[in-house]
Amino acid sequence: MKTLYALILTVLLLPSRGMGQDLMDLFEDEEEVRVEYAVNTFFSTRVINGQSIEAPYPGDLVFVVSHHFGRLNQGAYELWGLDQATIRLGMDYGISDKLSVSVGRSSYQKTFDGFVKYKLLRQQTGLRDIPLSVSLFSGAYLNSLRWPEGSDFSFKHRMSYVQQLLIARRFSRAISLQLSPAWVHKNLVTVTEDPNDYFVLGMGGRWRVSDWMGISLEYFYRFQEAASYDSYDSFSIGIDLDTGGHVFQLHFTNSQPMFEPGFLTDTRGNWLDGDIYFGFHITRTFALR
Repeated sequence: MKTLYALILTVLLLPSRGMGQDLMDLFEDEEEVRVEYAVNTFFSTRVINGQSIEAPYPGDLVFVVSHHFGRLNQGAYELWGLDQATIRLGMDYGISDKLSVSVGRSSYQKTFDGFVKYKLLRQQTGLRDIPLSVSLFSGAYLNSLRWPEGSDFSFKHRMSYVQQLLIARRFSRAISLQLSPAWVHKNLVTVTEDPNDYFVLGMGGRWRVSDWMGISLEYFYRFQEAASYDSYDSFSIGIDLDTGGHVFQLHFTNSQPMFEPGFLTDTRGNWLDGDIYFGFHITRTFALR
């Protein structure tokens, strides 16, 4: 009888142990497919002048102070451009994990701007591998300069628009790259020979030197150019410093304006002539909720 009891007990325990092992395998499999997102592809919401794939977290308000001095080739009398200044003040707000909005005002052409950034894809590994982060950027810009006396322009002539696709990949902890194809439309141009529509391809990258410092490069190639004035492709190089509470982006660029239609299509500086502007962005994040 004891032998029969031992046999029955053994038979009952074997399935239990097997089922327990199956449950452990499930937990291990779930651990193996845990989703990991790429974070900190760039230090800030801008690579240098142009937008980056980054956006504020939901409920975060990001206050951005941007400043470009004058041209370095102006010499000692102008203190190599430090006597002059172009500024932009902006605020970015994260509405959700995917959507953020921004408003700003630049002293260059007294331009007001507003835009939205929507995250279409997020680079991730695990349950589903997505190799890229992709966001859609849409902006509207208002030139508030006074019209020349006697002109018959209307409000619509003050407006310009930008649609941009931001495609980025963080290849490693140190290296991140981004492509930024853009379409710019201007309701008003200088002469009829100037195009109203521009197509631009942007390329940017960051090399993360340490946890708190990175080196960035940025270039925008224009497929159309204005006929009424000399303009150039925008090229910039910068250093990013993350202090925890603030992000400082110091850079040299041939673009004076700091809003998209300006630096994408109206860059007047030539690097070879020394038309280089030193500038910076200071970013401060406030957690509102």
